[in-house]
Amino acid sequence: MRIAGIIEHPVLKITVMEMNNRYVLKLEVNLLEQTYKFNEDDHLRTFEDIKKLVDEEFIKECMKRFAEMNKSRGETYMRNIRS
Repeated sequence: MRIAGIIEHPVLKITVMEMNNRYVLKLEVNLLEQTYKFNEDDHLRTFEDIKKLVDEEFIKECMKRFAEMNKSRGETYMRNIRS
């Protein structure tokens, strides 16, 4: 797996990796990460093509998901470790 590029964002670390005709899009914030895999096809062939996927709506949905993940992590910790 090799890093195809980094997508700049003020809050998230966004890395695009390439491996075996597949792109892996990884978003990270704090101790959480989301990973999305895309097969290379006629429309997804380059880092620039993958960058087009990371639009405002996608980021908004990912941020909501990160908030939910953070909540779940905190709740399970409080329920099972701090109880």
